[in-house]
Amino acid sequence: MYTKKRLVLPFLLPGLIGILLFYVVPFFGGIWYSMTDGSFENAFVGFQNYSNVWQNPMFQLGLKNTMELSLICAPGLFLLSFALSVLLNRIRPAGTFFRSSVLLPYLMPSSAVLIIWLLWFDFGGPVNRLVTLFGGGRVLWLQGMELRYPVILLFLWKNLGFCVVIFLAALQAIPDALYEYATLEGASFTRQAFSITLPLIVPSAFLVFILCWVNAFRIFKEVYFIGGAYPDEPLYTLQNYMNNMYGKLNYQNVTTAAYSFALIVFALFGVLFYLQNRAQQGLS
Repeated sequence: MYTKKRLVLPFLLPGLIGILLFYVVPFFGGIWYSMTDGSFENAFVGFQNYSNVWQNPMFQLGLKNTMELSLICAPGLFLLSFALSVLLNRIRPAGTFFRSSVLLPYLMPSSAVLIIWLLWFDFGGPVNRLVTLFGGGRVLWLQGMELRYPVILLFLWKNLGFCVVIFLAALQAIPDALYEYATLEGASFTRQAFSITLPLIVPSAFLVFILCWVNAFRIFKEVYFIGGAYPDEPLYTLQNYMNNMYGKLNYQNVTTAAYSFALIVFALFGVLFYLQNRAQQGLS
């Protein structure tokens, strides 16, 4: 066994060297860079940059909006993908076309998606026409707080397919014989869901939940597409702040904001892993 591992090592070295050079070294180098003043001497200032950034009102606004959008998008994406996967699993094999169509957003160019979304939510677009059809007034969807709705819908539409595929794979891996036996024993749909389905898909559901949060923290792409580099305040995210600081060559603020946000994300994922372990212990 030890000889086999030694034979594999030369094949792993190129990838390991690449990870070391382009990920590990820059990660730790960035920590040092976030604690310097950015001058010619690059003097060490400790946590002064972190204190300055956390007191910056634009950083506070970006962090607040990022967390609010994530709290809306991640659970929404998780619940919507689970409901859709259960529906598609129940109508198989008739749902083959729909299972394939959920991945279409990944194939569409971002520029085309942006044009379609702007046309749909324009003041005279189909969405406002639908609103007026039901007796409401036209809404400026591309301004102010209302801009969040197109961004959230775009996020859900773009990221729904991959989560549905993972949920479907987990649901289809459950043997039908378990449900048949439970039905013969008189178990209700709710009893089957909590005694068979839920315990068997917990690992996959946790993976989907993590992916939902990861994608929600990267919502800057949708925000930038619709709102630009300087969107209205309700949509100004932490990534907007870091992108703008990078454009001003303020690398200390970029790295400081990035590592501050990374600590928040690591803490959140630590809590999620703890809850997953507790859930698996409770279901086992």
